[in-house]
Amino acid sequence: MPVPHLGEMLPKKSMDNTDKYLIEVADLKTHFAVRKGMLRRVAGWVKAVDGVSFRIGRGKTLGLVGESGCGKTTVGRTILRLISATAGQVTFDGSDVFRLPGSAMRRMRRDMQLVFQDPYGSLNPRMTVDNIVGEALTVHEGVRGRKRRDRVVSLLEKVGLAAHHAGRYPHEFSGGQRQRIGIARALALGPKFIVCDEPVSALDVSIQSQIINLLQDLQDELGLTYLFIAHDLAVVEHISDHVAVMYLGRIVEYTDRDELYANPLHPYTRALMSAIPRPEPQRRHERIVLHGEVPSPSNPPSGCPFHPRCPIAQERCSREVQHLEQKGQGKEHLVACWKATGGQGAHCADAHDVV
Repeated sequence: MPVPHLGEMLPKKSMDNTDKYLIEVADLKTHFAVRKGMLRRVAGWVKAVDGVSFRIGRGKTLGLVGESGCGKTTVGRTILRLISATAGQVTFDGSDVFRLPGSAMRRMRRDMQLVFQDPYGSLNPRMTVDNIVGEALTVHEGVRGRKRRDRVVSLLEKVGLAAHHAGRYPHEFSGGQRQRIGIARALALGPKFIVCDEPVSALDVSIQSQIINLLQDLQDELGLTYLFIAHDLAVVEHISDHVAVMYLGRIVEYTDRDELYANPLHPYTRALMSAIPRPEPQRRHERIVLHGEVPSPSNPPSGCPFHPRCPIAQERCSREVQHLEQKGQGKEHLVACWKATGGQGAHCADAHDVV
């Protein structure tokens, strides 16, 4: 029996208007071959992404969160066809991304851009800011000379930099300024969709809020759609409309932002929530400690991938895979857990370590 993807589980009334969603991902899988021996034969597969489905509305933000190594970045790069997918479908603005020929994909890349995690390594140190931001204008639109310079200056000013910064090199800027340059580069061709791959994780806390505010202002002004990848749930709360929680290549919980933070149901989500720093350190709060290491995606556990670390795992969890099911009451709240229950304040933790 085929596994239903997220689009099939959401209410039918939200599927009638196809123009509502800019991007739809259905059962996306990205597996990497493990080769051994002199003949480099395939000895196994790393299942980095193993059946991910979601949709993002036009002008909205989906926060994709999880621990390092869960497959978040691979999802974003596979959507952009920077990494080849093993299976699944990505529909962008009505077009099947994986079926587009080279020329059509080149045109579509104008509408799909990426902001990298590392503001230091993502900028060519031998190029000036004018060339970094303006390169796409020359390659895709043939814009050169004074016209390109004016476009670059306009983009720099839009992200909070000045015209005189165009002649400088990346090493002359701080981390926050470099990330603004990266955002300006992503905006150069007027995209509709941007994958933000942990764009603030390498920045100081004081600078993170500035970049988040900038991304929100640009979204309001330009009508941008974001896939915002992060491991910090506190950051995701401020920018996302919906949140998908990933673990070992799969989505284990999906709902809108307010519902997730008010009523997390999956034990993994609750553990991540408990790790968020509180503004009142003297006040004791519940801390769920997960024991053990994240399993290898090349040798995932049977059944629920989270069961070796889950504080409430049952024998059934090691045998059967629980797919996303509607658990919330009155809202689209999908959870992949046998013991998750709906209702305000409900959860699925019967026993866990508290510190």
